[in-house]
Amino acid sequence: MPVARGRPSRRSVLEALDRAVSDLAAVGGLPLPTEAEAIWKGIWHEETHHSTAIEGNTLLLRQVEILLEEGKAVGDKELREYLEVRAYADAANWVYTQAVQRGEWRAEGSLSLTEVRECHRFVVEPVWQQFPPDSLDPREGPGSFRRRDIAPFARGMQPPPFADVPPQMDDWLARAQAGPGVYPHSMCFLASIHAAFERIHPFRDGNGRAGRLILNLLLVRHGYPPAIIRRRDRDRYLAALHRADIGDPALLAEMLARSVKNSIDRFLLPALAGPLRLVPLTALADDLLSHNALGVAAKRGRLRAIRKRDQWYSTRQWVDEYKASRYKRTSRVSPQS
Repeated sequence: MPVARGRPSRRSVLEALDRAVSDLAAVGGLPLPTEAEAIWKGIWHEETHHSTAIEGNTLLLRQVEILLEEGKAVGDKELREYLEVRAYADAANWVYTQAVQRGEWRAEGSLSLTEVRECHRFVVEPVWQQFPPDSLDPREGPGSFRRRDIAPFARGMQPPPFADVPPQMDDWLARAQAGPGVYPHSMCFLASIHAAFERIHPFRDGNGRAGRLILNLLLVRHGYPPAIIRRRDRDRYLAALHRADIGDPALLAEMLARSVKNSIDRFLLPALAGPLRLVPLTALADDLLSHNALGVAAKRGRLRAIRKRDQWYSTRQWVDEYKASRYKRTSRVSPQS
């Protein structure tokens, strides 16, 4: 009886991301948004949908796509929800324009406090113009730090008093600019930075959305695609943030690594590699043939594939040939009379 394989270790998840980044580099690296608008559009739609949905927005992905592509508010949602999606999309679109090819982490140009404030302003200003938070102090408007204390959150995390926010944000920014340093992997560093921002909770509202945008700004400025934290993973994401709050960012780092690799596999490699270049099977899976199905076909010699670095590689042309051969085999089998 075969032994079931367990969940991959966190180390193997991080190593898989590193391989995916190498595969991306082999096809030219992270493309600039102006070079690959269609690729970035798919990421843009999904990130906008999931990041706003984590905070309670109820628009479906298709409704988000129509709103962003056609400017039409489809469905019977409240105005506030449409404004939230449109505002986040505009902010994410600006973040993506900052994408660069992979390089060394440099403090200079990695992030500024003005950009942190701008991410928040992008996210909340259109909404607050119509639906301002209760008793909003004029000094804590879009892009400005909060002027009141926040009660402890459900898991016990206590944001600092508002008077401590400016100095804590200065310290946080210095850490963000410094780069991974002693951290074993960039994802561990970014997980720690992201959780620290959410602990400070520097703004009156919109900290979750702004924090994820800032995380993605750091990612694209260092050659990674954005991380899309999916709505279905909301509870795991909050649990990972809590673990990071008590000094263990490993679970959140794993989530980020999986998410960034998924962006490479789903959006970037399939579009950039072309039909003849070898790419991992994860980048060739689709609704008809899952990664597991392709893996089984490769092992049985039915799909032309090459095993290297502990994973299978194939090409879009070989997968298409395998699909055609499957169709022929199926069509030859007639039902019993």
